[in-house]
Amino acid sequence: MFVEQTIKRNRALIDTAFRLHGTGQILPDSYVVDVDAFCSNGKKILEEAGKHDIRLYFMLKQLGRNPYLAQRLVQMGYAGAVTVDFKEAQTMMDHKIPIGNVGHLVQIPESMVEKIVAYGPEVITVYSLDKVRSIQQAAARLQKQQGILLRVFGEGDMIYSGQTAGFHLSEVEKTAETIRREYPNVQIKGVTSFPCFLYDEKQGDIAPTENLNTVLKAKEILEGMGFSELLINTPSTTCTATIGKMAALGGNSGEPGHGLTGTTPLHAHQDQPEIPAIVYVSEISHNFMGNAYCYGGGHYRRSHVKHALVGTALEGSRALEVIPPSDESIDYHFGLSEECKVGETVVMAFRFQIFVTRSDVVLVEGISSGQPRIVGVYDSLGRKKG
Repeated sequence: MFVEQTIKRNRALIDTAFRLHGTGQILPDSYVVDVDAFCSNGKKILEEAGKHDIRLYFMLKQLGRNPYLAQRLVQMGYAGAVTVDFKEAQTMMDHKIPIGNVGHLVQIPESMVEKIVAYGPEVITVYSLDKVRSIQQAAARLQKQQGILLRVFGEGDMIYSGQTAGFHLSEVEKTAETIRREYPNVQIKGVTSFPCFLYDEKQGDIAPTENLNTVLKAKEILEGMGFSELLINTPSTTCTATIGKMAALGGNSGEPGHGLTGTTPLHAHQDQPEIPAIVYVSEISHNFMGNAYCYGGGHYRRSHVKHALVGTALEGSRALEVIPPSDESIDYHFGLSEECKVGETVVMAFRFQIFVTRSDVVLVEGISSGQPRIVGVYDSLGRKKG
């Protein structure tokens, strides 16, 4: 999906990936991250957000909840992490990373509510009064005030399978009044939904979804009740190209994830300020009935993987078609369209979600200056190896 763009815009990353594997410094099933490019992308998004007064929480689950990259983003000026689930929240807490938003896609388990409230996230996203009640009890015991976002939905909204949740628009006023009346240690700070923006293939651009309209309607309801200075959190595909649209359409908070690595669907089709900052590295394992097979472990069902570069260096490598494993199978291997020499390096660039894989994450600094060096190898859940 991103092979051509990576060759075009960050050739040095691919050169480095071939070299690191060819010299035995990394194993197959490794994602190699160009930290220089990652930080440059992060700065560009943050600077664009500053022009429009957009508050940004960074999303790193797709990069394996990596604490080193989180620390770099905090140093850069990001408000904190948006943690996709409670396990990622724990990783960020273990490394003293500020948490901006927690609970959006996965609610906090009851046994962790007080611990997370004590840690002090800016907001907790909720989609049931049961969870609000638990937050109230924890906040009261801690003698704290805890901000929350209401996750909302309306007719025609997109909700991915496995993410079904939210307060219906028709419930927002009653819900907000109940919280204001019965839960004095909980403060409604804003509203959110997901996804509020998506890449539209027909338009060839990032476009708002119906979810955004629902968020804006919920905002109007809350403002009509006297709530003010609300955080209008409108995530998905947050990057420099989205920021202006977000501000113009009424949002004031985004959550860059793939924007940080230059790997949103928009980046696959157009040159954007962000450049590709990650590739996947494997190795030819064997040949079978006319096809080569390389080691797997990093497959993601929505990867849209198409091609791989195979060889000992980018120069002279062959671009082969990738045959991904079927969705119901374990990804022990990726297939390739023709036989190859066992041991050759394989480099791919596709849509990824490292936290659902068993891959290594190899952080490399110095690529932009021609002096690449590995600064850390982590597992897919953010734990440093070695």
